[in-house]
Amino acid sequence: MRKLRKSIAVLIAAAVLLFARTGYLIVRPGTAEDLSQFVTVDEDTNKEQGTFYLVTVSQQRATPVLLCYALLHPDVDLLPSSSVIPPQMKRQEYNELMQQWMTESQNLAKVIALRRKGYEVPIRSDGVEVVEVEEDSPAKGLLIPEDVIVAVDGQPVYLAEELITKVQQRAIGDPVTLSVKRQGRQHEVEITTTNHTELPERAAIGVLIQTLNWQPVLPLEIKIDAGKISGPSAGLMFVLEIMNQLEERDLTAGHKIAGTGTINLQEEVGAIGGVRQKVKAAEKVGAEYFFVPRENYEEAREAAEKITLVPVSTLTEALLFLEDLTGEEESTNNYSLRREIGQKTAKKAA
Repeated sequence: MRKLRKSIAVLIAAAVLLFARTGYLIVRPGTAEDLSQFVTVDEDTNKEQGTFYLVTVSQQRATPVLLCYALLHPDVDLLPSSSVIPPQMKRQEYNELMQQWMTESQNLAKVIALRRKGYEVPIRSDGVEVVEVEEDSPAKGLLIPEDVIVAVDGQPVYLAEELITKVQQRAIGDPVTLSVKRQGRQHEVEITTTNHTELPERAAIGVLIQTLNWQPVLPLEIKIDAGKISGPSAGLMFVLEIMNQLEERDLTAGHKIAGTGTINLQEEVGAIGGVRQKVKAAEKVGAEYFFVPRENYEEAREAAEKITLVPVSTLTEALLFLEDLTGEEESTNNYSLRREIGQKTAKKAA
């Protein structure tokens, strides 16, 4: 009987260690995926010699065992669940929102790449819908789920990414005025910005949003199937892959190039989470270069061992680097010099 009790106690302890919830998530390196397998362009010239990679991170609930693993492993981060998924939001709802953001990043990439090629691409949407208001948000009591934001400081917005960009262009603590539609009526609210949950150096208003019923009117067919991968952080790489399939020459110049970063209609590359883990995923497949949002550059340096990091703030900077890859060694050095001068100028202005 005593042995039975001990066995039961051991089983209970093991179950607690393996399955108990801790309130944390672990974030570890995911995969690097060949984008040519995800993206199909109607006018693909099919001349790629190198590869553009989309990189992911793996997130899962931290059991006590995984929590210890995360604390000991240098490539794994431990985050409070509430800093990623709002406490009042169900996991399924969060996953659906991330999938919506992935769809939006794909549509944005199609628009940007086609406009770069000289096509006119109209955008239609019903505005930006509030999905959830975070518990400690300054918008609490001012915005509610299903509100539709149609303007920021009097300027119309059609995409969630546009709204995020406009909010983040101001200093933390500055107010922002939103034009909001609710039950057929429109009114304005002023909200004081606060720190972004995942990127505390950026301004935010503490709400989860999605573009409502938007679709680009495309002049040619572009299909993107990323499977279960979600979130907006592959925007830049989707643009580059679409452009590569539209171009007569291979933008990769035969190299393996990974990267990450959101992108907006102004072609600005935005910061993302999990950059250290994404660098590791890229190194695992032998990628030579990694496009990283400039704001994530210092963090990415902590993880990079063999890969060459290329910090960018805009699509143009990424294309300049790729243009130099197709030239001689001297061209690449010229790019590095331009980048160094740009960084020094930015430091002086600050």
